[in-house]
Amino acid sequence: MNVAQLIDQLRNDTYFCKHLTAWRSIPAQSGAYADFPESVHPELIAGLQKRGIHRLYTHQRDAFAALEAGRHVCVVTPTASGKTLCYNLPVLNRLMNEPHSRALYLFPTKALSQDQVTELTDTIDTLEVKIGAYTFDGDTPASARKAVRNAGHIVVTNPDMLHAGILPHHTIWIRLFENLRYVVIDEIHHYRGVFGSHLTNLLRRLKRICAFYGAAPQFVCCSATIANPRELAEKLIEMPVDLVDNNGAPSGEKHFLFYNPPVVNRELGIRASSVKRAGRLAASLLFRNVQSIVFARSRLRVEIITTYLKEAVRRKGGDPDRVRGYRGGYLPSERRDIERGLRNGQVMAVVSTNALELGIDIGSLDVCIMCGYAGGVARTWQQAGRAGRRSSAALVVLVASSAPLDQYIISHPDYFFGQTVENATIDANNLFVLTSHLKCAAFELPFNDGDAFGLDEHSTAELLDFLVENRVLRKTRGRWHWSAETYPASDISLRTAAPGNVVILDTTDNGRVVGEVDYFNAPVEVYENAVYLHETQQYTIERLDLKDRKAYARPVEVDYYTDAEMKVDLRVLKRLQETPAGGAQKCAGELSVTWLPTIYKKIKFGTHENVGWGKIDLPEQTMHTTGYWLEFPENIEDHCGMGKEALGEALHALANALLQVAPVHVACDPSDMLATSRLRAPESQLPSAFLYERYPGGVGYCDKLFYHHEQLLAAAIALLSECPCKTGCPSCVGPAIETGTHGKNGALALARFAMQPDSEPTDAPGP
Repeated sequence: MNVAQLIDQLRNDTYFCKHLTAWRSIPAQSGAYADFPESVHPELIAGLQKRGIHRLYTHQRDAFAALEAGRHVCVVTPTASGKTLCYNLPVLNRLMNEPHSRALYLFPTKALSQDQVTELTDTIDTLEVKIGAYTFDGDTPASARKAVRNAGHIVVTNPDMLHAGILPHHTIWIRLFENLRYVVIDEIHHYRGVFGSHLTNLLRRLKRICAFYGAAPQFVCCSATIANPRELAEKLIEMPVDLVDNNGAPSGEKHFLFYNPPVVNRELGIRASSVKRAGRLAASLLFRNVQSIVFARSRLRVEIITTYLKEAVRRKGGDPDRVRGYRGGYLPSERRDIERGLRNGQVMAVVSTNALELGIDIGSLDVCIMCGYAGGVARTWQQAGRAGRRSSAALVVLVASSAPLDQYIISHPDYFFGQTVENATIDANNLFVLTSHLKCAAFELPFNDGDAFGLDEHSTAELLDFLVENRVLRKTRGRWHWSAETYPASDISLRTAAPGNVVILDTTDNGRVVGEVDYFNAPVEVYENAVYLHETQQYTIERLDLKDRKAYARPVEVDYYTDAEMKVDLRVLKRLQETPAGGAQKCAGELSVTWLPTIYKKIKFGTHENVGWGKIDLPEQTMHTTGYWLEFPENIEDHCGMGKEALGEALHALANALLQVAPVHVACDPSDMLATSRLRAPESQLPSAFLYERYPGGVGYCDKLFYHHEQLLAAAIALLSECPCKTGCPSCVGPAIETGTHGKNGALALARFAMQPDSEPTDAPGP
């Protein structure tokens, strides 16, 4: 069945259409073309024509012209619009004219690097010239590394390998750094928050080494659509860029559907499971022989949906290997096998986290199903772009969960389709991140008096002196030298603010590595007795050793999965900003957050019933981070007509509602921020609702929330007032067991109080 027939069937399915809140058809667009510039090498043009490229899209021509003029460039066009040629054309042209030149390509993942080298090699083969394009990452054999260093005209890697494997060893990469002409940074929208803050510091180190060898490369940045691409690119490379965003690529017709599962408990506002509905829809596509991708928001959901789909295929007598899961934590060989299966059609359905949002070539997929809102407008469009990359029509279905953010978006389709995409946020001078890279830079090259690294000369010298005091550096004759015995880059993870990952080992198979999880998530994912899911295989965790970063597991077969709960305490360390907000006070500042996993619940597959629980016995962890919070007057319960118990429920519900709508205004994952509330907050002793970043030092999200305060509150009020439940539900304020019977209306009263300072006191909170 083709996509057009599928769309017609769905239009005539009255039960399905009854639960749609939007069906938007985005018409096909024709392409805008331009001839090859005269300065392009004739043999390069001939080689591209052999591959079917006879003209350029207008954005490809504009990017080439800007680079030829010596400027840095940021290209922003949709998925499958030919961004790759925007940098391959100028790079290959330079190499054909200047064979000694070099280029460095950076992709956020190893999978993307491998994918790009395959395409690049195919292009070079048609040129019949000697240009070496090689990946250099953790999978590159030791025997091949010397050849890459010597013969690699184009070195394709990822930030992690540049950080730990190339820059610290620059003395054996002299040929690359002396002749480096271009640095390509693809998928820059992926570099937000902690990862982006690390990347800016990594590029500071790269430019410092290039300058030492007398090189000043041009930067080419590529991005999917975000609100501030030029700003983000300029923050990453810390130089002006030319923005190229006039997309000339054609695109097929796309149908975008918003599906809200039916309410199964109107009193509690609980809807049918989005996991089951998305799985059912994906299964129906499988049986129609339509290839699809299902995006889920967590590793656990990926495993649950994959399990359901494989069981559905088995029941029909089909091959369960036609369904695969895909997420971080899978081994590289597993991921490459899945990607090949999608390209050659052996895999008909893949269930993925955002790991497949990026531009890895997985062939032509017909349908994209999102099990829950992706957390941002830009990310949703990025996932939607996975369907119809090569077909004339594509179908995208967003299946909403009962989560408040999902319900806000699904109930406001005009907001989503009319909304500009979010701003990406980074804070390269986060003290934790900056100091980590300052140590790496000092290891690579000594610092001289007057050198600056991100900060001004004086502040840089202060940080260097601090490292001298801690015996990391030594200073002699106006130069700071590395003096510690350790190798700094190996202890610094670019993906998180925590050092290293926790590996999961199968105790029944000679300690075979099953997967991995980042250090911060380990206490709530691989605690003792947790059920860990990997490609639908179940493992129970026998022991978690955080010191050695290992979790020991053994295979089991059970009919439930586990979910952990945490206890959180916080202290206000420093108020950085505060301003009256209606009748309340909005604040932003530095917090100390201590968290402790306490219990886990056993949740039955299929029914999602709670069938048991257990204690988690792990030490508490503390971090310093940034927060945004609302403080209410001491007698706020009198203003809003509620007692102390109701006020506690209302504050908790308000914090939950603010957390759910925060990603609408800040380009972050819902998991990047956490919420809590206090009847008597530390320091002020006032009733308060807090949002805080889950990374040490923060990366700027809470600053943005402080400035977007009114829009944030307005979105929370809309979410609360438009939800059809009476006293609160998972679709607006979270589970009733946490927010009680007064949570929803109390949160609404508090939010309105913070928006309208002159509002009259009410006898009872209500919408």
